[in-house]
Amino acid sequence: MAEKRKIRLEVLRQDGPGAPKRREAFAVDWHPRMNVISALMEIQKDPKTASGSAVAPVVWDACCLEEVCGACSMLINGKVRQACSTLVDQVSPNGEPIVLAPMTKFPLVRDLIVDRSRMFDDLKKVKAWVDLDGSHELGPGPRQAQENQEEAYPLSRCMTCGCCLEACPQINGHSKFIGPAAISQVRLFNLHPSGKMHAQARLEALMGEGGVADCGKAQNCVEVCPKEIPLVDSIADVSRQTTKQMLFGWLLK
Repeated sequence: MAEKRKIRLEVLRQDGPGAPKRREAFAVDWHPRMNVISALMEIQKDPKTASGSAVAPVVWDACCLEEVCGACSMLINGKVRQACSTLVDQVSPNGEPIVLAPMTKFPLVRDLIVDRSRMFDDLKKVKAWVDLDGSHELGPGPRQAQENQEEAYPLSRCMTCGCCLEACPQINGHSKFIGPAAISQVRLFNLHPSGKMHAQARLEALMGEGGVADCGKAQNCVEVCPKEIPLVDSIADVSRQTTKQMLFGWLLK
């Protein structure tokens, strides 16, 4: 029989951009192997604070619930994490309160939801896709070497969750730094046999203000990445590529 006990969640809430912030505490029943999302779902069933006051349900973002979509990124006890893969017993082993807050590097929508549009816009800036003209049958593309696949696969695991941007000190109101996620995607698509046809355009997008040179080398990104993507290696690799592009790119024009 499952142990009977309560989990205390303290949620930093805000009804919208510019609205006053408030912290509300909730007590929910503990269940074995419970994650933060399931704790939030318990609040949704009966949205009352720990003191018994009826409140609006807590709003959060989630989709896949298996650490694939990246939508449920939030600050859990001060650390950016995926709420779906963060177990209650992991962050509250002795019944400590679990403090939830929205990420701070993205515009707030409401409560724990933020707008991650800047990440998708940055992927557009660096052309993070394989660009093929037309929709006609082109036949098989070039073969990708095994060692190339092994280098590219970890980079392909990026789910645009925003954890790396949240942890990066260079992402702030005074910097235009594009961030490690988009830089790593440049490395990924420049590795692709077809994608490398547009490598020059991707590198040029990172050679101006806010590009790869603006990285402060803090390496916080790789510490918080839930997919363990070698972001520091990607930044170093793309930095070398942009240097070569700057020195020798004119030969290709």
